[in-house]
Amino acid sequence: MANRKSYAELRQDVAARYPSGHTSSGVSVDDIVQLKLQNTYDTHLDVARDMATVMRGDMAAYDADPSKFTQSLGCWSGFHAQQMIKSVKRLRGTAKGTYVYLSGWMVAGLRNRWGHLPDQSMHEKTAVADLIHEIYVSLRQADEVALNDLFKTLKAATTEAERAQAIEAIDNFESHVVPIIADIDAGFGNEHATYLLAKELIKAGACCLQIENQVSDAKQCGHQDGKVTVPREDFIEKLRACRLAFEELGVDDGVIVARTDSLGAGLTQKVPVSQQPGDLASQYIKWLKTEQITEENPIREGELALYQGGEFVKPVRLANGLFPFRENTGRARVIEDCVASLKDGGADLLWIETDTPNVDEIAGMVAEIRKEVPNAKLTYNNSPSFNWTLNLRKQVRSQWLAEGKISESDYPDGNELMKADYDDTDLGREADQRLQRFQTDISARAGVFHNLITLPTFHLTAKSMDELSHGYFGDDKMLAYVKTVQRQEIRRGISAVKHQHEVGSDLGDTFKEMVGGERALKAGGHANTMNQFAAE
Repeated sequence: MANRKSYAELRQDVAARYPSGHTSSGVSVDDIVQLKLQNTYDTHLDVARDMATVMRGDMAAYDADPSKFTQSLGCWSGFHAQQMIKSVKRLRGTAKGTYVYLSGWMVAGLRNRWGHLPDQSMHEKTAVADLIHEIYVSLRQADEVALNDLFKTLKAATTEAERAQAIEAIDNFESHVVPIIADIDAGFGNEHATYLLAKELIKAGACCLQIENQVSDAKQCGHQDGKVTVPREDFIEKLRACRLAFEELGVDDGVIVARTDSLGAGLTQKVPVSQQPGDLASQYIKWLKTEQITEENPIREGELALYQGGEFVKPVRLANGLFPFRENTGRARVIEDCVASLKDGGADLLWIETDTPNVDEIAGMVAEIRKEVPNAKLTYNNSPSFNWTLNLRKQVRSQWLAEGKISESDYPDGNELMKADYDDTDLGREADQRLQRFQTDISARAGVFHNLITLPTFHLTAKSMDELSHGYFGDDKMLAYVKTVQRQEIRRGISAVKHQHEVGSDLGDTFKEMVGGERALKAGGHANTMNQFAAE
């Protein structure tokens, strides 16, 4: 939290205004100080400004030491984000290096008013800003609840040593607020529409915007077929739109992630106009699939012709008006996309959408990009669209065969490798070890600054509800809930087991005391069943 005053500084400020120790209406100086400290951010635009600075610091730390990569999980509610950050703080003692990923896929699938929709920008665009706002409301409320507990300890202190210790804990409190990387899809329209939406996302708290080089009106999920990219000049204009939105709102350190889907995108919607040899348009056009113009295949009325390599050729055009690229050109187009986004578009980070998780493949592309932009860094999607178990086992099998460690008959080829029979084999264990190292390897070898999983809470919710439902509606009944949920919450130290406290019941009691004193009707008395968890 930037420029946050200490307890002593704030108390001195407030006491100077109210030397008697309370306002004319009887509100105590101590209560005012507590509320000021619990309000960790005044506005979500302040959040965006502060978190942009945090991200810039993390990027500099990664440049100095690639082991210091950052991570996030995609969250489709404020509660998911809140519980993730609480868990990380419990594990590490800090949330530094942890972000929240806001997935456009999950907004489309789970958080819009029009039902469960595919990731094709069909949902209302305001839902994206609404979710960013909700996440930061939840994270800021986690701050309030935690600080209220610390102030309870301060009020209960009976010695100067205990009081000093309590104040130190308040001053050293680390906010649950962390950076959000927000998916703005392809901008939901033209460059002006992109700018307008970007402003709304930033005002909701986003310090980082991720935008992809697909056509807005034909946008597809990065792991589906039928993706259509835009010419690089068009994409650069949208990158500029995002930058102008950050600048206008005073988020000077705002971060832009430029995503390319070209590895799996074989189509474009239009042929850009080249102004001179070697410009961005000509670099894009050169990859189009073309046909020779001959007597047997003449140029016809309404067809286009391109002058390439000293002759006129026809770009292939599909019935829907789209132009296909030549096969097996995706990798080269990705490298050119990335260089243009960094050098001409002013992007800060790259995102290369791949069809499999392969460290060598990504490292090879990044090595090419870094010939032009040495400090190029990536955000990488550790996607649930990959069958991680099968992919890694196939990679191990292929490598071991090439090295002569195994024969073709030792392990099957294809989907049979997915079977549980191979979990406790040499190959299964090696694949799992590579999974455990994957993010470390890709960050060290392939310039990945940020590792994320786009849709984990979608799949986690589905799996957890299936697990509980099977037991509860099956033979285990109440044991299913206690064994799979509550007992685990207690033993893992998950604060949500005290669900009343988690949503601010004690916070409400404190405020009632502030304004009502002994008249306060509190919920946290001896009859509150949450006391059953007090010893946990």
